[in-house]
Amino acid sequence: MSEITTVGLDLAKHVFQVHGADASGRMMLRKKLRRDQVLAFFSQLPCCVVAMEACGGAHFWGREIGKMGHEVRLIPPA
Repeated sequence: MSEITTVGLDLAKHVFQVHGADASGRMMLRKKLRRDQVLAFFSQLPCCVVAMEACGGAHFWGREIGKMGHEVRLIPPA
């Protein structure tokens, strides 16, 4: 089975969307997470690239997820 190498995280007020893909770009994971589930989810995930749109809350989540060993990338909201 392929391993998740890239995760896209869509930030929101209450429910976050997570999309995981393997190295070839094939979807491996699609999940909805409540705000209180996000850090627990990423602590169980092997280290990978986590991309999210840069916004006010993205810097907080990027720091917290980065502390777990993930490579965080903030994408401009263009």
